[in-house]
Amino acid sequence: MDALPSSPLGWLCVAVPVLFGLCLAKRICRAHMLLRSVLPALFGLLCVAMLGTCWGLIVFCSTWLSCSVYLDAGPLPVGDKAVLITGSDTGIGHALAKYLDNLGFTVFAGVLNKDGPGAEELRRTCSQRLSLLQLDITNPTQVKEAYLQVSEKVQKTGLWGVVNNAGILGFPADGELLPMSMYRQCMEVNFFGAVHVSKTFLPLLRKSRGRLVNMSSMTGGIPLPRYAAYGASKAALSMFSGVMRQELSKWGVKVAAIHPSGFRTGIQGTPELWVKQEKELVEHLSVDVQQDYGRDYLLGLKSYLLRIPACCDADLTPVLSSILHALLSKRPHGLYTPGKGAYMMLCFFCYFPLWFYDFLVSKSLGLEYIPQALRTSEAENKDL
Repeated sequence: MDALPSSPLGWLCVAVPVLFGLCLAKRICRAHMLLRSVLPALFGLLCVAMLGTCWGLIVFCSTWLSCSVYLDAGPLPVGDKAVLITGSDTGIGHALAKYLDNLGFTVFAGVLNKDGPGAEELRRTCSQRLSLLQLDITNPTQVKEAYLQVSEKVQKTGLWGVVNNAGILGFPADGELLPMSMYRQCMEVNFFGAVHVSKTFLPLLRKSRGRLVNMSSMTGGIPLPRYAAYGASKAALSMFSGVMRQELSKWGVKVAAIHPSGFRTGIQGTPELWVKQEKELVEHLSVDVQQDYGRDYLLGLKSYLLRIPACCDADLTPVLSSILHALLSKRPHGLYTPGKGAYMMLCFFCYFPLWFYDFLVSKSLGLEYIPQALRTSEAENKDL
């Protein structure tokens, strides 16, 4: 093996496992101390075997030293850091407000209804450090008022972070069936609202060299059936996050996008809302489209909403931990994929043929309803 140091094959053989090992170590080392102990030994043996004793030791020592510094960078102290969270009435935003307050952050919890049950629970359970803000992110007046309130309270300490969490799901349905109002509503809340909040509070973040965290979605990185409006709005938010990450780096502001998989947050809304959205959807369909899809197919869309909670994880800890890492890590990631399947599905979409990804999605989602026109066509073909 001592003949391999000058061989490109030798360097290639060690480079691929090194890169893979570093990525793997970054994700699992903190949770598995045994692997953290074994990986250096395996890496050292690989270096020596592929590159020879001299070059192997040089590569091993330099790489593992750099890796150790990178992996062992501890979190920043909470101190008197202040964070603004939008959409704190329910779901992830509500849980995050409690979580950060419990850790000692000064929390500004933006809520859609300051007198609602979510806001009332935050008043009752959180410390005096938490401040409630009436904040409809689609309302420019409320965004401006929130900025004035926050800037007044953080004159001495500054605003460390903004978490754009507020969002809506809309009515999951085929893209052809969704009314344009649903597309506009998703974009208005999930994208334009987050952009407006970001632009408004960025002067404070630039002063503190703080953090901007945008709550996107797994559907913002990969296409999934029935999420045309929601996915498009989250994809726009993810792209905005990436561009802001590049542009704000010169100011010392770090930007992260969160792409969680399915979590039980109540974002799908209430049965009353479903009835309203379904009625709006059907009213905007032409007669031809209604006939092609059929009544059974249209009614089946609402049953999909009923199945969503059963497929989602009730434990929000992975999402909360990702946001905390984005806020306090000295080297936060640009993208977080908490939850089952979020990272794996992204890999399938990015690195596998699209036909394979589409096949995988069709089998995993199990969308059993078939439009009426296709059922009729299949029956006619069988008769022939």
